[in-house]
Amino acid sequence: MAAEAEESCARQATYETRPGAACAPLPSSYRRRDPEATVLHQVVREHLSTFLLECAQEGGLPRFVERDFTAYLECGVLAHGFTRVACAHCKDELLVGYSCKRRGVCPSCNARRAHDTALHLEAAVLPRVPWRQWTLSFPMRLRFLLARDAQALSDVLTLFVRALFAFQRKTARRLGIPHSHTGALAFVQRFGSALQLTPHFHVLLPEAVFKELPADAQVACPRPLPPPDDEEVERLLHTVALRVVGLLRKQGKLENVSCDGVLDALRARAAQARLPLGEVSSPPKRRCAFLEGFSLHANTWVHENDRDNLVRLCGYGARGPLSLERLSRLPDGRVAYRMKRPSASGQTVLVLEPVEFLRRLAALVPPPRTNLVRFFGVFAANARLRKHVVPKPPPQPHPAPVTPPSPAASPAPPSAPAPRHRLPWAQLLQKTFLVDLLTCDKCGGPRRVVACVLSAAVAREILDHLHLPSRPLARSPARDPPQQELCA
Repeated sequence: MAAEAEESCARQATYETRPGAACAPLPSSYRRRDPEATVLHQVVREHLSTFLLECAQEGGLPRFVERDFTAYLECGVLAHGFTRVACAHCKDELLVGYSCKRRGVCPSCNARRAHDTALHLEAAVLPRVPWRQWTLSFPMRLRFLLARDAQALSDVLTLFVRALFAFQRKTARRLGIPHSHTGALAFVQRFGSALQLTPHFHVLLPEAVFKELPADAQVACPRPLPPPDDEEVERLLHTVALRVVGLLRKQGKLENVSCDGVLDALRARAAQARLPLGEVSSPPKRRCAFLEGFSLHANTWVHENDRDNLVRLCGYGARGPLSLERLSRLPDGRVAYRMKRPSASGQTVLVLEPVEFLRRLAALVPPPRTNLVRFFGVFAANARLRKHVVPKPPPQPHPAPVTPPSPAASPAPPSAPAPRHRLPWAQLLQKTFLVDLLTCDKCGGPRRVVACVLSAAVAREILDHLHLPSRPLARSPARDPPQQELCA
């Protein structure tokens, strides 16, 4: 009975447009995507067991960090399930693996999430006004505290946004706008270009305010504001720095900061990491201020009609910590990560041992149930002016008139579903990786889904039948620590 029940569940986890569509022979030209050949997958697969064993000897990592690594090893691997699409004209077929949908280690899922978030914000949230990015970073002594305490990080972000709102309202009153409303969109990032732990904020602020609406108004008309000057940025940073330190001291979080567990120790080490051989001392720039380790940059500006750059700016704020294009492996097995800007000595590559590289990644995994994109002011979910500020959705076509049914007829069908607010899966892959799964590469004809296999056991049987690799590459066993040489 147990075997029959298991077989029934496996059949229910397989969906086919026709019997045998999932296991039909593939064309001879089929070439499968191999995510296991990437440098990151090889490093995680070969050294994850060693890394987890070392952490277990010190108390163990939280479960969400381990799940993030193990889920990445399954991302895109056909042995864990796949979707099969076929061209309606030339019958060319393709197998597409499922993603892990994590937001820490996997660069592919992070890229899709960032692109989806950016397109959604541009189309459904951000109005057509000028936008300015305000970037706030913190001194070394506060990075570990903000990285380990999600509530403290949220309080500091709220404090920073309120200071920006006060600055804009003060500017609006100086221009003769007494009662104004504003809003902001904040991206919380926990990483730097050299894989160091450095929590900071990218806040998109409209360079305009919104006046109080009359009763019959449908759209809030923005009132533009002048750009800030260097002195205003410096004064704003001075105010924010004093308030941040005062808030943390009032909450008692500046004293007796200690590591609690393995993850805190990894975060402390990653927060203290600097660029190799010193940091580049860049010349002063416009609308940039520095004070006791705090820094505030406000020189990135997007015109109201430049929606493409606005999408890129949102994608930059929502991106993940790791780029596969900048990752490589040296002949001696060490990991090389190319930095975005050179160090003071001209060094452009960060070289780490594989286990040390995994330690850096583990420290950058965001904790669960924490929002990395925050909305404030008129863009908040329950804001009264939100519906008058955000872009209006495109008008839906009016349905054709329907003849009223007779009393004896069956009930009317349900109404049409609400319009989508996110991109469909295939369109997101096409916009992110330039891979159009629903258009054939050979003849240009349309592709359609013919089968979905959600069970790993069924997927392996089908892959065996198709003479494809049906087992994921096994993780390497944990290695013993290197033996220290004894002095004679």
